[in-house]
Amino acid sequence: MPVRPVLAAVFGATALLWTAVGPAAADSAETVTVDPAGRIAPDGTITLSGTYRCTGATGPAFVSSSIAQDEPGVQHGIGGSVAQCDGAEHRWENSGRITPNPVKAGKAHAQATVTELRPGGLLVVPAFHAVKDQDVKLTRK
Repeated sequence: MPVRPVLAAVFGATALLWTAVGPAAADSAETVTVDPAGRIAPDGTITLSGTYRCTGATGPAFVSSSIAQDEPGVQHGIGGSVAQCDGAEHRWENSGRITPNPVKAGKAHAQATVTELRPGGLLVVPAFHAVKDQDVKLTRK
């Protein structure tokens, strides 16, 4: 069987499950927060931060973040960091540059997600532990 249709089916099923089940399926003790303020450095690097708590990961886990501002439906990834899913609360901080940088100081919308990459036979399957959408205020450093 060709690999492309299988990959498309797996990613499609994952997206469908995420849409149908969403973050409510995650353990209620699993959380991610976004600090209400983010920073823009003089070189344009954007930094977002917050906390997370996750449990029971059997594969590598990460906290990813994104920012959106002024362009409906357009989100820009702002880095990712390794997560420890040991049940304790941890801080996360992600930084990244968008080129060209359409983001300016002021109101923006941030999203943080704790995702685990679980072995699923021949493929790695994403397992979502927690998601947070929040308005933030970006300030220049």
